[in-house]
Amino acid sequence: MTLSIQVRLPDIVAGLRSMGEDTHNIEAKSSVGKLPKSVPEALSAFANGSGGIIILGLDERAGFVAASGFQPSHIREALAGACSDRLSPPLRPVIEIVEFEGAHLVVAEIEPLMPTDKPCFVTERGMYQGSYIRTGDGDRRLSHYEIDRLVEEHRQPRWDEEIVEEASLSDLDPGLVAAVATRQKRLRPQLFGTGDAESVLHGLHALARDEAGTLRPTLAGLLALGTFPQFFFPRLNVTFASYPAESKAVIIDGAERLLDSRSLVGPIPSLVQEATSLVLRNARIGGRMEGVFRTEVPDYPMLAVREAVTNALMHRDYSHLARGTQVQVNLFTDHLEILNPGGLYGTVTLAKLGSRGLSSARNQRLSTLLEEAPYPEGGIVAENRGTGYLLIEAQLADAGMEPPQADDDISSFSLVFRHRPEPRTPTSRSAVPSQQVIQAYLAARGVASAADMMVATGLSRSAVRKHLQTMLASGQIKTTEPTTSRHQQYRWLG
Repeated sequence: MTLSIQVRLPDIVAGLRSMGEDTHNIEAKSSVGKLPKSVPEALSAFANGSGGIIILGLDERAGFVAASGFQPSHIREALAGACSDRLSPPLRPVIEIVEFEGAHLVVAEIEPLMPTDKPCFVTERGMYQGSYIRTGDGDRRLSHYEIDRLVEEHRQPRWDEEIVEEASLSDLDPGLVAAVATRQKRLRPQLFGTGDAESVLHGLHALARDEAGTLRPTLAGLLALGTFPQFFFPRLNVTFASYPAESKAVIIDGAERLLDSRSLVGPIPSLVQEATSLVLRNARIGGRMEGVFRTEVPDYPMLAVREAVTNALMHRDYSHLARGTQVQVNLFTDHLEILNPGGLYGTVTLAKLGSRGLSSARNQRLSTLLEEAPYPEGGIVAENRGTGYLLIEAQLADAGMEPPQADDDISSFSLVFRHRPEPRTPTSRSAVPSQQVIQAYLAARGVASAADMMVATGLSRSAVRKHLQTMLASGQIKTTEPTTSRHQQYRWLG
């Protein structure tokens, strides 16, 4: 049960005093004499976001103490009037006069509106000039794009059903088409058992007839089953970047700004597979010591990564204004970040993310197709049927990692994985001489590079090279390439 505002108010004000300013969900005003002009903007911002609390009668400039000359009854009526008469749709918050430190304050808790009721705007300014959202301790006017996305929430978006007029059936991948058609004929014989592949795709809205009656790919069909969707939509791709620091702003002395950078193209099944492979290839590899070897453990569970990339591509915003923005997969030294245009859709909120039985598909045709489309190496792209976020949480928990960090606003959604903590084992690296570790590894493998040995043994580059030089001199190993070759490997001779 939520505690009353009377009980919570001392802690709330203590937090304001500690911060020295308003927060993303608390707005305090002295409001001596009249209701400040900015209060309707704050009401709009809280209603359009995740809610908030307005406290009137606190003097921010004096350190959040009771304002001298404040008239609580008068201001309460003015606040109620602003909620009712100056906002569209009107708000009906509970407004209380609360005793605090020998004075009285006016406090209102603003609940976020349902998606079908947003945006809330200052009536006299109109929807596109009077809609606000909370950012930090202030209120920012929503952009036209953000308002359009809120209005779009009032009904099911249909951008993925749009016919791609320039495309034809030849722009679809025959292998993907055959796999989806075969699967549908097997699962739904009464609907598709006697039809050809074109009729199956038409039934799934992967194809639609243009004004001339010609079957053409829809956006959903092209993204899920096309050979090269980016020919028509260059930025509906995935960018991958690996940074040698904890953020894009940090540049390590002598280090490259990017360790790896790729622009990935192709249908969504290929994009998911390639993005996941790049994370695995570029992530650090940790491990657990088992005898003289250690078992390789990547920083991030690949099933969780794959699911996150799939969700980003499946649920992103595909409206016209968002088609110039790609999905991003950014790998840093301490975390992995996956970004997509378009926030959470429908009844799904940050608080409800991962709840069993709760799923809202912004792109319902694309989601259906991805539940049928296979990866190149096998398996279905979106086979979790609304449990993808639960799978991500479970995978991270099994790996002993922090839960994913989700951030949502109207125009974008991000998911962050913090890298796996270094595993602790009772086996000390000093328990076995490091040269014996390398010898045992090479004896088992036959041939390996210095990098392979660093990963397998956990030894530093300098330690591995020192022992390799000793072993070369003693004739235990020999090189397979010229001395200066970047592809140098070492063969075990015994």
